[in-house]
Amino acid sequence: MQSFSFVKAIFEFVLLIFSLSVHECCHAWMASRLGDQTARLQGRVTLNPMYHVDLIGTLLFPAIMIFGPFLGLSMFGGMLVGWAKPTPIISRNFQKIRRDENLVTLAGPASNLLIVAVALAILVVLSLAIPHGQDVVVGSFIEALAPAGEVIPQPLVVLCTLAILINLSLFFFNLLPIPPLDGSHLLRNALPYPAVQQYDKIGGIFSWLLMIFVGGFILRLLISPALGAVYFVLTHVGRP
Repeated sequence: MQSFSFVKAIFEFVLLIFSLSVHECCHAWMASRLGDQTARLQGRVTLNPMYHVDLIGTLLFPAIMIFGPFLGLSMFGGMLVGWAKPTPIISRNFQKIRRDENLVTLAGPASNLLIVAVALAILVVLSLAIPHGQDVVVGSFIEALAPAGEVIPQPLVVLCTLAILINLSLFFFNLLPIPPLDGSHLLRNALPYPAVQQYDKIGGIFSWLLMIFVGGFILRLLISPALGAVYFVLTHVGRP
């Protein structure tokens, strides 16, 4: 049981770094497509984590979240989010600044949803393709989310399940309208100028507190029904 939990933690850490790299790469790719080559010139249109890693947000903070329980820091466990180096954008290079800024912003969360869709598709294929596939997939899916030692989980199912969990977390977390998250850029572009001036004052420790307490609460509210929808698909796939 302990060995599975540690292997699961390693999976989570690697998947989080990969997912953050995909997220930032998609920001950079979309910016390049819309006319701003700043990120491309800095080598950010790549899945290589070395170009996206933030020492605290990509390595230290997630490591404490994921491996904390093994060090007796259970209070840090459970919230699988992090951040990478912000993708550099020069808005004046866009033809339609607000529209293009929004498209660049949405490219990141969209990439996380794409990873969720791919992982779910793999689970569906496994359910249909292997003997007793649905029982294996559903059992491993539950075991990956809430280890109880009742079944021996299938490694590929565990990997896909954690990919779904992490990328749903990143999707919802990044869309929160709290600076400097992606959702704050979308909200800022929708506000009238006087409100933008007030909104820009939000930052520093206040943003951190909002992300930890408000963001964490909202994240927990959204993740459960989203995973419930995935579970529904897995338990009904292939049924007439």
